[in-house]
Parts: sequence; structure tokens; C-alpha cells
Amino acid sequence: MLLTALIFKMEITVLASGSNGNCYRISDGSTPLIIECGILFKNIQIGLNFKTSEISGCLLTHCHSDHSKAVKDVLKAGIDVYTSQGTIDALGLSEHRLRVLKSKKQINIGTWTVLPFDTEHDAAEPLGFLLASRSADIKFLFATDTFYVRYKFQGLTHIAIECNYADDTLRENVDAGLIPTELKNRLLKSHFSLENVKEFLKANDMSKVREIHLIHLSETNADPERFRREIQQLTGKPTFIAGGE
Repeated sequence: MLLTALIFKMEITVLASGSNGNCYRISDGSTPLIIECGILFKNIQIGLNFKTSEISGCLLTHCHSDHSKAVKDVLKAGIDVYTSQGTIDALGLSEHRLRVLKSKKQINIGTWTVLPFDTEHDAAEPLGFLLASRSADIKFLFATDTFYVRYKFQGLTHIAIECNYADDTLRENVDAGLIPTELKNRLLKSHFSLENVKEFLKANDMSKVREIHLIHLSETNADPERFRREIQQLTGKPTFIAGGE
């Protein structure tokens, strides 16, 4: 199911979100990008209405398959892929369209200024992204597959952030034998919980935020309507849910 929001020229289209695959199209009205390519390339093409030639680049957070599955096909399609050297090495990539990103080193892609930042995940050199448009009043934060974000951000207008599980739901599922303890321990050290998302949002400047998108929800350990309601009540900002596992 595709979710599209268009406010003040900002377009966020969710092609897939969750452990089965992640891919997001964003645009400031001038430069369309995709973030992640963790689904089959043919499904990316369908989600983009076969307008892949319009995409100015693909930002890739890390090497796990649910985020990078189609990366070789994306490169073959003539789309530059921007990611860390750690991700490139982990995926065994070698292609002239690869663009190496370094944490806290800003780059430009079309009308976007992109600032990568390091995140906390069980992958090689994972990144989050802060994107600011030079053609519209947009500052967009993208953070997924991390249990903590050490940075604070000013002037955000749009946020897409992982909200993978709730502590109480995860604990109940472990007690009921539905979730192995090993998986619980991995989630605690690699994914953002509802409680951590709340603390992150409270610590940041929310005065200009227009939308919050909760991404990468667990089908087993998340309640989408509860998450949407609690984040919207906390922030007073329109909050949307992007799919599940």
C-alpha cells in the first residue's frame, strides 16, 4: 500500500517499510530521490510508475538486505547510490556510480543538501540522513534501524523515523514464548522503540515540524494505531504510519 503526503512541496511516498523491505521516494518538487532499495527492483519500478530515469540518486543507510536488496539493479539502471564505505565493502560493491558518504560530511544532490550522520545498528557504518532543500522550506530527517540517535536537530519540517516496537509489547511476547530472548536482545541493541522515539522527539526542536512518519514497524511487537495516537498526542503534529513487516 502506497502512502503519499504532499505539503509545502514535500512529497513522501512509501513503497515499502518493514522487515520484508524498505524503499521511500522523496521530493522537494525539484529533485526526486529514493531512500533505501530493499525490495525487488521491478517493485521499485512499479512504485515509481516506471519513471526511474527521473530519480536523481538513492541514499542507502546500511547493508542489510531489507534495505539494500536491489542495489545492484539500481546501479545498473543508471542511478547513483550514496552510502558509506562500510556498506559498500559489506555488500561487495564496485561500480562507478557509487558515491561514498562520510558521517557529518555534507554533500549536494540536485536541490538537496544531504548531511549523513552515524547511527547505532548491528551493521557496518550505518547512517541516517538530514536533508535540506534549497528550493523549498524543507528540512527532512530520516532515521531507521538504530536504537539511539545522539544528535539534536533544529528547524525540522518533516520526520521519518523508525518506531519498531513497544517495550511492554516486546516483554509480553517474550514471556508468552512468541519472541526468542535472542531476538529481544538484538532488537534492544539495533532498533528504535516507541519509548526511545518519544525521548528523541522531546529532545529536539519540533516548532516547525509539519509531519511525522513512523516507519519500519514490527508486525509482532507494534500497535500502529497506538503508536500513531501516542506520538501525535505527545507532539501535536500530524503523524502517519508506514506499513509493517
